[in-house]
Amino acid sequence: MSRLGRPVTPIFLSEEEQSTLDGLIRKRNAPAQEVQRAKMVLLASQGLSNRAIADELSVHAQTVGYWRKRFAAGRLPSLSEAPRSGRPRTISDEQVAEVVRLTLEQKPEASTHWSTRLMAQSTGLSNKTISHIWRAFQLQPHRTESFTLSKDPYFVDKVRDVVGLCMSPPDNALVFCVDEKSQIQALERSQPILPLRPGAPERQTHDYYRHGTTSLFAALDVATGRVISSLKPRHRSREFLSFLRQIERTVPDGLDIHIVLDNYATHKTDTVNQWLSKRPHWHLHFIPTHSSWLNQVERFFALITSRAIRRGSFGALDQLKRAINQYIEQHNQNPKPFVWTASADAILAKVAQLCSKLR
Repeated sequence: MSRLGRPVTPIFLSEEEQSTLDGLIRKRNAPAQEVQRAKMVLLASQGLSNRAIADELSVHAQTVGYWRKRFAAGRLPSLSEAPRSGRPRTISDEQVAEVVRLTLEQKPEASTHWSTRLMAQSTGLSNKTISHIWRAFQLQPHRTESFTLSKDPYFVDKVRDVVGLCMSPPDNALVFCVDEKSQIQALERSQPILPLRPGAPERQTHDYYRHGTTSLFAALDVATGRVISSLKPRHRSREFLSFLRQIERTVPDGLDIHIVLDNYATHKTDTVNQWLSKRPHWHLHFIPTHSSWLNQVERFFALITSRAIRRGSFGALDQLKRAINQYIEQHNQNPKPFVWTASADAILAKVAQLCSKLR
């Protein structure tokens, strides 16, 4: 004789419940556990057994049975976590508010910022409690960031010009972000670098020997991410003009050349201006002062510094140059552009918000 098993509780959904559960499953930021429970209920409403639902969702049949009964008794609200019992709170809302107020409005005596220990001494709470409160309110007194507001009188116009150029390049033209990474030092660590090992990071001495410097001229193609580069001993107007000629040799005839660059003096000398005046297909777009973040080649400089220069040990200047050239060659084998996502309006709105805080 076959065993029929225990009868299951049938699930019948109203149109509103069906719509709510379907929406919960499609919601990207919905808790994973609630999504899984919604799927159990929807499958149960289709007449599937607990075993079939368990196989479909890779859970235990007992789990399906529990949530089937719970939904039948409490409907949609029952799918959320019920409050659990635990030790009652020992910290009052007033104490939490005081910690937040002190963190935001005051400084500890003879110190520039709060630590968990200083705050614990001031409030009578434990270090762990202070840490929990700070995390809950996303407070990080130990951190600081720097900023500089540009005083360029044409700041708004230049931002719109550069951002528009990067987000929507003109037809029949190439857009390059150009700059120099000057005075790159060939530093040799005074002792051999100890390699990475299980339980120990790579280690190197803090002192070093200097073996000269070089300057990297780079032009980042905004559309492709490819980099045109040149290493030169100095970064004067003469070297900059030589690099512009190098860029021109790589661009096919008939295309305009748009250059995004900063306000460094060597970019605006009479020699450079005379050379450009004879080439109307060249267009220079200067970023506002103190706004190097608008120049995408700065992002490339950050990558090459962290991946090829900073942790290296170079016994001669030629070793440094070889490392830089190898990194750029590797980059150009599979270049990827830096995708610009922030509109000019969004950038200017953030700057305006920051200015309002400084009043």
